[in-house]
Amino acid sequence: MNTATSAATNLATTVAWLSFIVAFVLGAISARTQFCTLGAVSDIVNMNDWSRMRMWVLAMAVAIIGAQMLYALGIIDLSKAFYVRPNVTWLSYIVGGLLFGIGMTLASGCGSRTLVRIGGGNVKSIVVFVFLGIAAYMTMKGLFGVWRVASIDKVAVDLTASGIATQEFGSLLATMLGISKKAAQICAASVIAGALLIWVFMGREFRSSVDGWLGGLGYGLAVVAGWYITAKVGFGENRETLEMVFFGTNSRTAESITFVAPIAYSLELLMLWSDKSLAVTFGIASVSGMILGAFVYSIVFKRFRWEGFVSVDDTRNHLVGAVLMGVGGVTAMGCTIGQGVTGLSTLAVGSIFALTAMIIGCAVTLKYQYWKMMQE
Repeated sequence: MNTATSAATNLATTVAWLSFIVAFVLGAISARTQFCTLGAVSDIVNMNDWSRMRMWVLAMAVAIIGAQMLYALGIIDLSKAFYVRPNVTWLSYIVGGLLFGIGMTLASGCGSRTLVRIGGGNVKSIVVFVFLGIAAYMTMKGLFGVWRVASIDKVAVDLTASGIATQEFGSLLATMLGISKKAAQICAASVIAGALLIWVFMGREFRSSVDGWLGGLGYGLAVVAGWYITAKVGFGENRETLEMVFFGTNSRTAESITFVAPIAYSLELLMLWSDKSLAVTFGIASVSGMILGAFVYSIVFKRFRWEGFVSVDDTRNHLVGAVLMGVGGVTAMGCTIGQGVTGLSTLAVGSIFALTAMIIGCAVTLKYQYWKMMQE
């Protein structure tokens, strides 16, 4: 191995280890606080309880503030993230988001919750993990991917035709108001994050909830840490090509916390372990970190328990839900964390479309399940 290759390998390894540490802590926090995006919507629909939604929104606000501060200080360049590409595939965001929202409801949790439940001994989530990963991989590079690219991905708005470089709110405002992008981005981040925090603070019960604050801050800061790891620590010169590249990420761009594609890449690595072209990346390390962090927490605090399917209907719902999450998550370019927190931290317009569709898909499915239960 030459010196250039060795340096690149070492940097990618550093990125992976840092990702594992962040995800390990996040897995333990998630296991303690019951952070769950499905639960956030379910609590509202079924009990009119907004506590877990405020936890999720707090994570969004913290991620926006942290990521945009790193950008404003020139530490990272968020325009390198794939969330902000100028080609706004709005139909893919909506369709993918709806499928993901339906899927996570049927499968009893989103990608992050699936990993945490595996760590707690839930056998159903292991099955969801496998089917989600297969469906996601098929949607990225397989049969479903061919259909996706040839159909809904073609329905898009190219912002470059209007002289807009990215789909960040800052780029849009800068073009509309004739001000610098950085100033516009800071303004947009301040208004959006401020509004979210005000709404969070309005919850009297939430203000005194230790777990609520821990979960929201934990996920938000984990996303900020992810951006720093991939866009700062992992960003360097490729000594063979003399180009500045991102080391240790599957997308070869700046990444942060997300779980659908990383689950697919984790399965790929496990199945093709002898393929020397594959390696543990930021996303793969975050998947293993989440599982192990939740496992250690559940063992230490005696919450680990085996849980399996209770019926054929239960099995069917989880299988269908896993496939829908895999297809929907890739089509929407992220899950309820990948788009709902990480993507939103970049202030990408597409993240709003995807997140809204996920919440609607989840809420409608919950309503249907309740109606069906009452009929039976």
